[in-house]
Order: sequence, then C-alpha cells, then structure tokens
Amino acid sequence: MVYFTTIYMKSFNDLGLSANLTQNISALGYKTPFPIQEEVIPAILNKKDVMGIARTGSGKTASFVLPILEHLQKSTVVKSRNIQVLILVPTRELAIQIQNVFTEFNLNLDRKIKTMAVYGGISINPQMKGMLGVEVLIATPGRLLDLLDHKALSLQEVSVFGVDEADKMFQMGFEEEMSKIIALLPQKRQTILFSATLSDKIEELKNKLGLTPLVVEIKSEATAADDVLIEQIAYQISTEKKGPFLRYLIKSQQLKQVLVFVSSSRTADNLVEKLNKNGISAAAIHGKKSQGGRNSALQDFKDKFVDVLVATDLISRGIHIEQLPVVINYELPRSPQDYVHRIGRTGRANFPGKAISLIVPEDEHHFKIIQKKSKLRIALQTTESINLQGY
Repeated sequence: MVYFTTIYMKSFNDLGLSANLTQNISALGYKTPFPIQEEVIPAILNKKDVMGIARTGSGKTASFVLPILEHLQKSTVVKSRNIQVLILVPTRELAIQIQNVFTEFNLNLDRKIKTMAVYGGISINPQMKGMLGVEVLIATPGRLLDLLDHKALSLQEVSVFGVDEADKMFQMGFEEEMSKIIALLPQKRQTILFSATLSDKIEELKNKLGLTPLVVEIKSEATAADDVLIEQIAYQISTEKKGPFLRYLIKSQQLKQVLVFVSSSRTADNLVEKLNKNGISAAAIHGKKSQGGRNSALQDFKDKFVDVLVATDLISRGIHIEQLPVVINYELPRSPQDYVHRIGRTGRANFPGKAISLIVPEDEHHFKIIQKKSKLRIALQTTESINLQGY
C-alpha cells in the first residue's frame, strides 16, 4: 500500500500520454495535472491495479479516462458486442457525466473509440441496438444486468474494470448486483477504483476483489477539514423559520447558482414550490422524477436558467457543476461521508466555494457527530437578530 501527497507537475507531457491526447487536453484549457492525475495516469498506463482516493473536484475522472483512451487508440478495432472497458457508477447522472468526459477527450485520436452510457429510467431497446462496437461502457449495475439478461453484450473480454464512487458501490444497496457482475468478468483484468471517501474501505475492498493494488491517496485533500477552498458556515435556526431563512440568505446575499440539499423528494418538491412563489427561480432533482425531468433540471441549472437546484443525495456524488459557488444543507445528510460529498460539489478545481448548513435543535447532536468524524469544528451562528418578515 502506497500513499502519496504530491505537488503539481509542469505538464501533462510528463505522464506518458501521446501528443494527440495532450493536444486535446491543452485545447480544453487544462494546463497542469492534479496530484491524483500525476500518480494514477502513469500507473494505469503501466496496467497496474489502482485505488485512487482524492476529494471531489480533484480530477479523478480524467485520471482514468485519459489512460484508457491512450491504450484503446493503439489497439485493433473488432466490431462486436464484447466490451473492452467497463466502468460502473451509482447514478444515471454520473454515467452521463463520465460519458461526456470521454467524448471531450475522444478527438484527434489515432482512431475513433466508441463509448456509451447505459442506465435505467429510459427504454432499454435503443441501448441494446447501440451496443454493437462499443468499447467503453459506463453503466449503472441494474441496467447492465438487464442488458446482459437480454444478451445485448458480453463481458468475457473486459480488460479494464473501473468503479467510480467505489465506497458506495460496495455497500448494501449495490452489493448483490456488484457480486453478480464481478463473477462474469475475466479473472485476468486491470481493476481501477476511485472515490473521495474510500480510506476506511481499503482492506475490505482489496479482500473482496482479491487485489494488491497501488493505493494513491491525496491525503491533503481527503477530508472536509483539510479543504481550505470551502468556507463552511452553520446557522442555528428553528424549524418554522428555516424556509424563510433560506429565502433570506438567497435574496439578501444575491446568491446565484445555489445547490440546496434535502433528505426526501417530497421536501425537494415542496421547497421548490415555495421558492418559486417567492420569486426565486428553482428546480428539483430526485429519484422520483423521470430521467428526462432530471436531465432537464440539471441542465437548466448548469446553464443558469434557474438560480436554485434543490436535490436529494442523488447528485451528492461525482456530479460536476462548473465553478458552483454555494452548497446549502437545508437538511443534514445521514452520514459524515455524505456531508463531505455534498459540500464537495463546490470548491472544485481550485475555485473557492461556500457550504452552509441550517441546523434545527433536533439536528445539533447529529451535526456534532458529523463534525467529529469529519475532523471539523464549525461554530453555530445565531439567527435570532435577523428580521425574516417578508421572507
């Protein structure tokens, strides 16, 4: 097991990537690699098993996309239903996002590499028809098993098996599906695992998968407490004043592009209704919305057509929103890990951000636990003197 805390290299040219890939990187505006990329890209190019642990927004996706494209552009094209690279993710949104990153870098290569994202919530038929010739498949576990049941693809020739948000993917909700998929993979393969909060799962995952991987952990960016890019604030508020206080924060500070986290789809919808009625443009995203509705809400927020996106933990992991300035925990998450993932939507890629938590009396004990386990110390600020009349 090897841990790294590194400094930035001067150029992507030092990592062993071909000139056409480094040209793509430069054209997209990336100048220097992040620490996780410095260590992981050469290791994946050398076909090592890797466990990469670094905070959200630290460049993890590119650290596996780039070496995968490097290998594939030099391989022989065989148009079949045998997937070469399989990447599993917990949510549809993350599957789409990773597919977009592959598309960004999949230019000017020695040959065009066919990638595809598959997930539930939409018809399976177009996915089945589009599978021929796919080399890189980004999938949620349930939809992948459906496609395998329909004989739409084969995993017998998978050479690279990747898992993003690995700590969540090996928890109870996905454990049975993951076991079924792993049993279908070739034993001889390269395995790459990534997460922002994987540290306490390292030995368990190594044993489960029979791995002796290179473990790359960017320690200085692994916890919420170490993250100087995110200003963390907590307000003490009564339950009945929480809604007006949220509106007060947004209006008085003229906040734009605010991501608000709640614990349920019902709360999300109710909150959006109240915000819109009070002149604040808002949309909701949660698991009970259709895939089209989820995609539309997220895109409208990214395009700044709405100022506030109210979300459940559906998008607390992996989703990148360019230079997101503010995250608000309207309701606290269940675990300290979820808190780290939530606030990690802001303060990404060296752009500072702010994370605000609204703490009602019954949440104070839970908030102390989150702080203790995340090695945080956030003083509760009083709101008693704030006039909320009219909000």
